[in-house]
This record gives sequence, C-alpha cells and structure tokens, in this order.
Amino acid sequence: MADEPFVFALRSAGALGERIARGLGVAPRPLEERDFEDGEHKSRPLVGVRGRDVYVVMALYGGGGQSVDDRLIRALLFAGALRDAGAGRITAVAPYLCYARKDRRTKPRDPVTTRHVARLFEAVGVDRIVTIDVHNLAAYQNAFRIGTEHLEARGLFVERCRAWPDPVTVVSPDPGGYHRAEALRDALAEVRPAPIGLAVMGKHRSEGVVSGELLVGPIEGRIAIIVDDLIATGTTLVRCAEACRRRGALEVHALATHAVFSAGAGATLAAPALDTVTVTDTVSGRSAEIDALDKVTVLDVAPMLAGAIDALHRDGALADV
Repeated sequence: MADEPFVFALRSAGALGERIARGLGVAPRPLEERDFEDGEHKSRPLVGVRGRDVYVVMALYGGGGQSVDDRLIRALLFAGALRDAGAGRITAVAPYLCYARKDRRTKPRDPVTTRHVARLFEAVGVDRIVTIDVHNLAAYQNAFRIGTEHLEARGLFVERCRAWPDPVTVVSPDPGGYHRAEALRDALAEVRPAPIGLAVMGKHRSEGVVSGELLVGPIEGRIAIIVDDLIATGTTLVRCAEACRRRGALEVHALATHAVFSAGAGATLAAPALDTVTVTDTVSGRSAEIDALDKVTVLDVAPMLAGAIDALHRDGALADV
C-alpha cells in the first residue's frame, strides 16, 4: 500500500468527510458526482487509485433531498467504480449503517435486511466496512463476509458524564440494550470513585405500539443516565425518562450515538423529564426544532474515525484507537 491513505468523501457525507481527512493530515481526493435528468447518476474518482488503500466516507441516512436508498446505491456504485479502476483495498466508512435495525426475524417471513445490505457491499468489491455503534454487533459481524470494524462512542460519552455528580445509575431503555448500558457502567466505574448503578426498562414493540412499564434497578435519589444506540422519534427515551422521574431520579440525561431524529422528535424530546440529550454527528442535517432545543449537545466523531483509518492503513489494531 502507498504511504498515504486515499480518502474520498461522497457529497452526502458533508463536512464530516473533510474533518476526517484533515485529522489524517491529507486532503480529500477529488471525485465526480453527476446527476442526469432522468434521475440516474454516475460517480467516479478523478485521480488514479490503482493499488491504493482507499477509504470512502458515506452517509447512509436520508436527508438533503435524498432517501436512504438513494444514498446507499450511490455509495455502492462509487465503490464499484473504485474496484473497476484497480483500487488495492476499499474500505467503506459508514458511521451510521442503514438497515442495521432489521437484523433478525421477529415475525413470519421477515427479511433479515442487514444480511442483504452486506451482500450488496460485497458484490461491488468492498473489502472492509467501518461503522460506529451498530444496533446489534453480533448480527453485524455475522452478516458480512468481508472485514467488519466496529467503533464505539463510549469514550466520548464517558467524558460527557464527568459533568454530572454522584451517585449515578446507567439505564437501558429496553432489555436489548442491557449490554450497552453495562459497558458504559463499567467504563464509568474506571473514572469515578462512587459505585455506579445499573437499571433496565421493560419494553415490547408490536405494530409500532410500545408497551412495558417495569423499571428495575437503583434510581431514587440518583442521576439517571439513559444510553441507547440511536434516537428516531424520541418516544423510547422520554418514556424511560418519565419512568425514572416517577422512581425519584434527581436528574435524567440521555446519551445516544446516532441522531436520526425523525419528524416530530424535537417536540418529543422537549419533554421536561429529560434534562439533556447528548448525541454524536454520525448523522447530520438536524431539523430547526432540534436545533432550537438548548438541551441537545453534539459530539464530534471525526477524530475517532481518523484514528481508525490511520490504524487500519498501517495494519494496526483498532483496539489501539
């Protein structure tokens, strides 16, 4: 491989791709993205990539007039163009991996969409994929037959949690996120002298209806820190925050990696049960109603991604990032 990684940032990745390249001390490589009148498009690198170690920063979520599917197909076609041009190794850098929530069958004849998305990346010649806080790590690793690298925002969240006094309890808003909450609790225990509590909220979702009111764990007289992988409508977080308040939490703060923020999320997150909401910029393009909330804090993932690319380019271990 060449001494310098080649970083391409698709248009949808916006400023994040530029910040990642800057963190590596390189400039994003030029590319063409051209739209045709009939809705089709083409993309190609504008520099030679033969034998190069190439990283493509992509945004696999809807926004800016493009659907999730539109951005996914654009990313796939660009990766295919790199393969056709002789790139030595192609790494897809997808901070938010689309369709990762549908990773198992919960109803008869359900699709396992994560596996189908994996096949698409494999088909166009991608060698490896990098993402952050995927919904189900085991499903992600098992779906892909190419290399899978997984980063976590936990370190950023630990720093954020330093602002809140003891005693604290880390809360999972549903049973599926228990291990995520447990990992954050363990990380906080390394930097805080007081014991860290752990709690979990019951949740059942069917046909879009959420039920389950059980909240197990020490809450009364404590700071409750709810942690999740993403926020869409915000109803899960607010439901959990209200339960914590009823149990006597002094404050309730929410941490989530991916700020998907669907329509109406701003009004939901404005609920007084939540004191603050902290997210990362894996998803950009927040609505005006979200930006109007002074309780929302956004953390930058570009340094973490730049460190990961540097380690991978040098064939280092991501455990060292």
